Amino acid sequence: MKKILILLLYLISANAFTQTTVNHPLPKVVSGTIHRLENFQSKYVDARNIDIWLPEGYNANEKYAVLYMHDGQTLYDSTTTWNHQEWGVDDIAGELIQQKKVQPFIVVGIWNADAKRHLDYFPQKPFESLSSKQQDSVYATKRNNVSVVFVGKIQSDRYLKFIVNELKPFIDSAYSTIKGPSHTFIAGSSMGGLISMYAICEYPKVFGGAACLSTHWPGIFTMENNPIPDAFLNYMSIHLPNPKNHKLYFDYGDQTLDAMYPPLQAKVDEVLKAKGYTSKNWMTKYFPGESHSEKSWHKRLDIPLLFLLKK
Repeated sequence: MKKILILLLYLISANAFTQTTVNHPLPKVVSGTIHRLENFQSKYVDARNIDIWLPEGYNANEKYAVLYMHDGQTLYDSTTTWNHQEWGVDDIAGELIQQKKVQPFIVVGIWNADAKRHLDYFPQKPFESLSSKQQDSVYATKRNNVSVVFVGKIQSDRYLKFIVNELKPFIDSAYSTIKGPSHTFIAGSSMGGLISMYAICEYPKVFGGAACLSTHWPGIFTMENNPIPDAFLNYMSIHLPNPKNHKLYFDYGDQTLDAMYPPLQAKVDEVLKAKGYTSKNWMTKYFPGESHSEKSWHKRLDIPLLFLLKK
């Protein structure tokens, strides 16, 4: 009863549980239900919507694992996304749960902050390990030599504090979750893959597993004189969590932006091996012909979900 009251109070105060908003309709799903926490407030980062997927037959008397996912706008319904693509999380997760291949879980879809996405998702400590000159060069990066990539200072440490100190406590109080790291996971693609890797390294007592699809190891959009991948490798060699009680999933294609990733992922794999990761707690998959897109991630989403959440 307490959890129900907490959720109702938030939904009423934030006008959160609605079928539509002025600019952002609630995603339509083929399985389960979406609860929206609209304009979820934070003292660390900009407010944003949170779209929570509850599986078919969600029961407050049962306990559920939780998967936190970045770029929450793109997870459920292609008719509401900027590029008319989706991960299809509701389809795939719903089917895996129905077939009892994975433990029951809910998905917390965290919307990105649009122009500030790179600021939230770029791992901060590896960036701060760069020289001042290298940092300035990164901040000066433009996409296609036109638009600025970084519209401010990198703040991924604050973004993770938002998830760990504000969002997760609310989710655990409002929904019937299993709170420990062995049932708490984080996932994303591209820059979302980077921040998922960073999250499990920074908060190994919170997250027991991370899925990083098409991880954007370059950090920016060129490899010419780019010190960023080495900074990530050095960081991971020190901060990767204990493989005995953590799981890591990585994958990549070789088309569009993913064409940059094969040699970089190979170096990451060597770090994982050196840190004691084996097939029991780590998986890297290569998908020839696949691009940097939600369509491609949809095709293979079942693999990381099975790896992290298998019964």
